[in-house]
Amino acid sequence: MLKPLALLLALTSLSPAADWPQFLGPTRNGLAAESEAALPDKPDAEPKTLWQKKIGSGFAGPTVADGKVVIFHRSGDEVLVEALDASDGTQRWKFSAPTDYRDSFGFDNGPRATPAVAGGLVFAHGADGMLYALDFKTGKLLWSYDSRADAGSPQGFFGRACAPLVVGGKVIITPGGKRGGKPAGVVALDAKSGEVVWQSVEDEAGYSSPVAYGDPKTPRLLCWMRNDLWSLEAATGAVRHHTRLRSDMDASVNAATPIAIGEGDYFLSAEYGVGGSVWTLEPEDAPFEGAPLARGLFESHYSTPVFADHHLYGFTGRQERGQTLRCIDLNDGKLKWDSPRVPGGTLLMVHDKLLCVTEEGELWIAKASPGKFEQIATAQILRAGHRSYPAYSNGVLFVRDGEKLVAVRLGR
Repeated sequence: MLKPLALLLALTSLSPAADWPQFLGPTRNGLAAESEAALPDKPDAEPKTLWQKKIGSGFAGPTVADGKVVIFHRSGDEVLVEALDASDGTQRWKFSAPTDYRDSFGFDNGPRATPAVAGGLVFAHGADGMLYALDFKTGKLLWSYDSRADAGSPQGFFGRACAPLVVGGKVIITPGGKRGGKPAGVVALDAKSGEVVWQSVEDEAGYSSPVAYGDPKTPRLLCWMRNDLWSLEAATGAVRHHTRLRSDMDASVNAATPIAIGEGDYFLSAEYGVGGSVWTLEPEDAPFEGAPLARGLFESHYSTPVFADHHLYGFTGRQERGQTLRCIDLNDGKLKWDSPRVPGGTLLMVHDKLLCVTEEGELWIAKASPGKFEQIATAQILRAGHRSYPAYSNGVLFVRDGEKLVAVRLGR
């Protein structure tokens, strides 16, 4: 049985090594490609902004593939997918479509989900439930899927936010609905035609995005929905295992994506009293086994942590009360260090460095070391009040807020 990382590398083998073609990067775990150069221990005092582009609303992060940056945003009553030249921000193409989504809580009106680039196609999933498949070279619409009409997807707290997962020629989303009177919590669509291949899972949508694991010849899906954690056959949608994993509070969400921490093991975390836990998914014929961490040790409100050398790094705590960047040792469950408190943030890892973008619009570069919190650079690169995930490709950080997308040179 291949390790989860080996499977993820196999599934994304069509993308050049330094691309960031989907949510959480080439291996969907927040780690930059191995081919990326290591960042210096003494970064430039002021990182160089290569370019910036005015954009509209939304929390959907950028993706990077084949020299183009794809950004999904909203202007007025339209959603826009744009491909920009990664070197200078010049527009290559633009796609637009109408949207009527309005957030029930007066929050940002989306879109929320980072698009995916695979097999010469772009897949963009809006808060309104529309999934668009576009030609990566031209931006031409090839097909669309309406999860509200076709899967009975409810709006939920903040609209739909699942980042599409492309595996085995299929696009996986988690609309959390019913189609034709049958459960459609998870739906697989043919990537080329948009036809429904299968639908499965009787559960509501959450805000965690699915991942693939196991043997790349017969991969499985790990989907953390609103109520349960599910294991499915990627080819057929057949349910292998599921177990309840959510807060007892109704006004709660599961938002962080499961992260591989070893062969058959995944780390999951949520706020609202759920906390952090390590789940063993192998052997194949055994049920899920979860080992919770100490209460309060790690609680992901919305940001997905990263993992390296048996240490977990990530933002923990409720956004309303402030969060800290935290390092814990998963071998013994011990807290190693905490950063100063901030409203919240997202992060990724480039070899031995953590790149964090806080809700205050600051970029932190810190060492991914369990010894102590060592911040080696900080810079104001965005306005405050945003929580979009960045992308990192060929030494450049691409990150957005609700007004602009910026490209910041960090590698040398």
